Amino acid sequence: MSYKISSFPVFKLLTVAHIQPGFAFKSDQFLDDDSQIPLVKGENLQQGYVDWKSSKYWRKDEYDDYEKYHLKQGDVVIAMDRPWVTAGLKWSYMKKHDPKSLLVQRVARLRAKTGLKQSYLRVLISSNYFASYVQPIVTGVNVPHISGKQIGDFKAPIPDEKVQQKIAAILAAYDDLIENNKRRIALLEKMAEEIYREWFVRFRFPGYQSAEFEKGIPKGWDQIKFGDFCTLKRGYDLPDSAVEPGDYPVIASTSVKTYHKTFKAKSPVITTGRSGSLGVVLMTHKNAWPLNTTLYVKDLRGNSPFLVYYTLKGMRLEQFNAGAGVPSLNRNHLSALKIYRPSELIQKKFDELIKPIFREIHVLEEVVENSTQTKNFLLPRLISGKLSVEELAIQFPPSMQDDAA
Repeated sequence: MSYKISSFPVFKLLTVAHIQPGFAFKSDQFLDDDSQIPLVKGENLQQGYVDWKSSKYWRKDEYDDYEKYHLKQGDVVIAMDRPWVTAGLKWSYMKKHDPKSLLVQRVARLRAKTGLKQSYLRVLISSNYFASYVQPIVTGVNVPHISGKQIGDFKAPIPDEKVQQKIAAILAAYDDLIENNKRRIALLEKMAEEIYREWFVRFRFPGYQSAEFEKGIPKGWDQIKFGDFCTLKRGYDLPDSAVEPGDYPVIASTSVKTYHKTFKAKSPVITTGRSGSLGVVLMTHKNAWPLNTTLYVKDLRGNSPFLVYYTLKGMRLEQFNAGAGVPSLNRNHLSALKIYRPSELIQKKFDELIKPIFREIHVLEEVVENSTQTKNFLLPRLISGKLSVEELAIQFPPSMQDDAA
């Protein structure tokens, strides 16, 4: 994309921002203790967020020794190794609720210099301008990567600071809405999963006090093979070049990759990572196209979709790795496993309780999707100067109150 369409002056990023690569912390000293200091590595940096659940940790008593590599609220971070994933560029910014953390090598931290607002720097890195600049310059056969110099050579349109703040405020309002709804989704999902665990793991389902148990299992619950509980099938091929934009989600191993005009599986579609993402289980209420990197539930066998979903999530699928170089999941390894299937009555009661929760989740997901699309529509027009904000009186959203001050 040409920057000639921008009405703002253009500067190389290295002249307006500090670019700091992370420290080469020794991997044999990484900890799995979440009471210590989390590390931001390429592996747990995703598109738009840091996956703290997959973090490694460093000793808390050594935190002050690495002040140069501290991460604070507002810092922008970019993966330098394998920077491009299915969902897009691996970048994020440190949010108010993120823990204090340390920056690891092959991840870059960006901080604005005088004349550039940190909130506007975040806008630049999240833009299609930057994404379209990075994608073609990623080099390396075994490990695709970009360098700090390449990041610094990005030519960025920089308006005056008041305009920067106004542009950032407009887009931050969408970010805040998206972030808040994602948190609400996470809370609802946690609540639904806790109900599942209470009913089907701890056996505290409605009426359990008067239920009869045999060898710790409620009477009326069948012991069956997993292959008789639901039918898993390998997903379908779909090259990027064959995608024709539409309403149906295309589900990859860890997320919705894009949207296509046709689908291969009817809702609800429950998928599980087959290659490189064992243990990841996704569910969509829409008809969808599950990719060949996944296994999807082709037949529920008359069981509750929510029960199937949470049963798969609780199976710790990563332990069934059948691959050597690339972790993979073989559905035949799962089909012979023995599980207990609750009675039809209990499943029905479970559905009645969980359906409204998922209905609210789906509404919130639509809000997130629509807000993201609107933001993506506005972003290039604001950065280019096509949409003027100079005369607008804009209220700064909560996430920018410090910046506004």
